[in-house]
Amino acid sequence: MNVATTNDHSISITCYDNEVPSFVEAEMDRLYGNIFSSLLEFRVYGWVAGTTSTYVVSRGGEIITLLMFKRDHGRIQVLNETIRLEADDIQRFANFVFQRYSDVQTISFKAIETDGDDLGFPHQRFNHLEDITLRLPASTEQYLASLGKNTRRNIKRYTDRLMRTFPSCRFEVYEGSSVREEDVRALIRFNHDRMADKNIVSVINEEETRRIIRLVKGCGLMGIMTIDGQIAGGALSYRAGSNYFLNVLAHAPHYDDYWVGFLCCYRTICECIARGATEFHFLWGRYDYKFMLGAVRRDLDNVTLYRSWMHMARHADLALQQARDGYARQAKLWIKYGDTAMSRRARRLMQHIQRARHIAQDLYRGKRPGLIQSAHEN
Repeated sequence: MNVATTNDHSISITCYDNEVPSFVEAEMDRLYGNIFSSLLEFRVYGWVAGTTSTYVVSRGGEIITLLMFKRDHGRIQVLNETIRLEADDIQRFANFVFQRYSDVQTISFKAIETDGDDLGFPHQRFNHLEDITLRLPASTEQYLASLGKNTRRNIKRYTDRLMRTFPSCRFEVYEGSSVREEDVRALIRFNHDRMADKNIVSVINEEETRRIIRLVKGCGLMGIMTIDGQIAGGALSYRAGSNYFLNVLAHAPHYDDYWVGFLCCYRTICECIARGATEFHFLWGRYDYKFMLGAVRRDLDNVTLYRSWMHMARHADLALQQARDGYARQAKLWIKYGDTAMSRRARRLMQHIQRARHIAQDLYRGKRPGLIQSAHEN
């Protein structure tokens, strides 16, 4: 263990080389309340404790910044993701790192919220993801009242319709160890079925399923809707601090006309409010239902700093990769969401290409091609 401490007026910085002290887990939850900056998530996804260092900033004895990072071949990768870091936080970390580690030439932050472009080192900043986030009120009554008139009407309409058609319909909530693995796997099967209808392979494979189950058992909340005792849909989220993070939202395809997925998400949000939650994170993907439920978009960027322009040139491979990924992301967003005549034409062209590809795949599999339609996105 190698611990370094520096003091600057009321600010104290301590760095634990290749060590994660015991206080880190609770402090990370308190500071960030973010599943992607939690030791539980790091452990599930293969974090190796002996190769991770901890950077701690305190003011007046209270921790105000806590970053975990790996150092390898002159590069530092910060592990905390989807959190907000001010320009001063980034600058302070870079100053400390470049002074302490003479071999370090680059520092990378992944998927952070920041408006810090005024940094004292050469750097790149490109959008990487968005986190669609809902700030939660104190009560479910306030939340419902905050939604649009059409959304409130549809919640009542589809709830009434569902109960009239399926009187046995029930919504139940399970937490942590009480969540049943078979229910998690049922939701994932629904997800696979929906993706298959779109000729898309779901990213949730068996390895990822096992990770999800481990996380659910540790910090999960799962809202499940059953009809005649069988699972019809549900929403699976994780808790970190006072915030919840949606991971899987799915329903059986034959309930498309009843908005089962949407209602499961709404009811789950209400359960989070009842538990005193501060925020509900829908994470990435600009689906309409998220904004109907009151969420707003937070942009998450990749930020890479270099010790000097000379070191940026030495790491041209990293700089080019960051630029290539960043501009490709911009182009993708322009095509998918742009509101200009050119972007709309590009969008239609991509839709025609995708439809032709799907028809070709169906023909190859011996299926009769037909109109390809997307089911309602829940």
